[in-house]
Amino acid sequence: MKSVSHFIPRKGEPEVEYSTFGRHVAVDTWGVNFDTLNNAELLQSHMIEAAEACGATVLSVQAKQFEPQGATVLVLLSESHLSIHTYPEKGFAAIDCYTCGETVDPQAAIDYLVDVLKPQRTYAKKLVRGLGELQVEEPTMAQAQLV
Repeated sequence: MKSVSHFIPRKGEPEVEYSTFGRHVAVDTWGVNFDTLNNAELLQSHMIEAAEACGATVLSVQAKQFEPQGATVLVLLSESHLSIHTYPEKGFAAIDCYTCGETVDPQAAIDYLVDVLKPQRTYAKKLVRGLGELQVEEPTMAQAQLV
């Protein structure tokens, strides 16, 4: 896969080449436990673990617990982001992970979270970005471990 590159000159330093290639995986999960989806603190912990599981570098985390229910957690990565938005009353969570470059695989973070959330159903798409026209693919989801 050939990626498009650009140069970022830094004052007093040689030019550094960066790839524009990236992968963006989005998944809708249904049939997730209410209490799990309604706990921003727990979700934040799982999101950090997911980012680390895919080899990403966590820069910061923002979490918001909504009333009467729901949560949003955003993990800012050096490589881009990982986010979750929950609707516990519907058993629903929208999750996405976008990473730039070829070294960090966003699918690994998504698989980690799906394994933790244990949804009854998932619907996912993967976008390949930064190569010209967006490519939409069906991601290969890891099979959840039954315990």
